[in-house]
Order: sequence, then structure tokens, then C-alpha cells
Amino acid sequence: MLVGVRDTPLSVDEVVSAVADGQAGGTAFFVGTVRDHDHGRGVTALSYSAHPSATDRMREVMEKVAADTGSEGRAVHRVAALHRVGDLAIGDIAVVVAASASHREEAFAACRRLIDDIKAEVPIWKRQEFAEGGAEWVGAC
Repeated sequence: MLVGVRDTPLSVDEVVSAVADGQAGGTAFFVGTVRDHDHGRGVTALSYSAHPSATDRMREVMEKVAADTGSEGRAVHRVAALHRVGDLAIGDIAVVVAASASHREEAFAACRRLIDDIKAEVPIWKRQEFAEGGAEWVGAC
């Protein structure tokens, strides 16, 4: 299982390779990139921060998704996730997740749940600065 929180650029190829499996009939992946706007406001800068427990928490989320998503004969075989921290530029890759499964339906479901659960449960926070001034934290408690 590939899991990590890194301060260096992320590789889609590394994540896709990590979920390769001869039994998998489907592989789904999601790449999250930094966009130049949020809710109609121009974004000029973005930074991610993570709690020291983020990698361990991400691993727990991934294990649960893999166990819960598949069924007998339609198993999820592998999952992988990397998230970037630090200062990112518009267009940079912020997160990559992937799942391989016996069938595409389970691969898509696992991938979707993986990114949704990581965003909801892993202590990673985003600070974005706006073109008109001001900044906000997203995901902070």
C-alpha cells in the first residue's frame, strides 16, 4: 500500500504503478490540482499543512475503504494515496488517489470513497490567499 504526505511534487505514475495488480479488471484514479479560484474568488497562493498523524490516519482510512468497498469475487485489490504539503502553485498536483479492483464498478467506488474520506477524516488543512486580499483556512477545526 502506497501512502504518504510529501513536501515534494507528486507522481501520478508512482500511484498508478502502486495499484497495479494482475487480478484487477479496473483501475480508477483521481488527481486533485490547485485551481485559480474558489467559490467565485480568485486564488493567488495556496499552502497545505498536515498534523504529524496525517500519514497514519490516511493509512487507516485506506484500509477501511479497501475492506468495505469490495465483495467476494469483486474485491478491491490495492489502494494508494499521496498528498502534498507546503506551498503549491496554480496547476500543481495536491493529491493523487487510486484503487484497483476485480471490476470497474468497485474501482470507481473505492477511488471516490477514498478521496472523500481522506478529505473528511485526515488532518490536512489548506490555506488559500485571494486576489482581492484576505485568506482563509479550509478543513481546519
